[in-house]
Amino acid sequence: MKGELPENYHLTFSRKEDNDGFVENVLGQGGNVAVVFADSLPKTWKGKAVVNGDETDLRFLDGKNVVVGLKAKGKGRKDKSGFVVK
Repeated sequence: MKGELPENYHLTFSRKEDNDGFVENVLGQGGNVAVVFADSLPKTWKGKAVVNGDETDLRFLDGKNVVVGLKAKGKGRKDKSGFVVK
């Protein structure tokens, strides 16, 4: 997530239960982070706008420095590991 990227290149970092330090770093540098939420998507998370990542897979259309919110599905709805944000 460091350095310069070509204009047609886009990265989205994925949050998991044990990488919150990296999440803060990516958001602090203006990057995007994908986060799985338990029930509904909040309007903001950690002070950043949340976009609905379930609507499309075209991540390059997301704004910059946003949280890509995903709703928990399947076994994720019963997650107890901390991967899914309650």
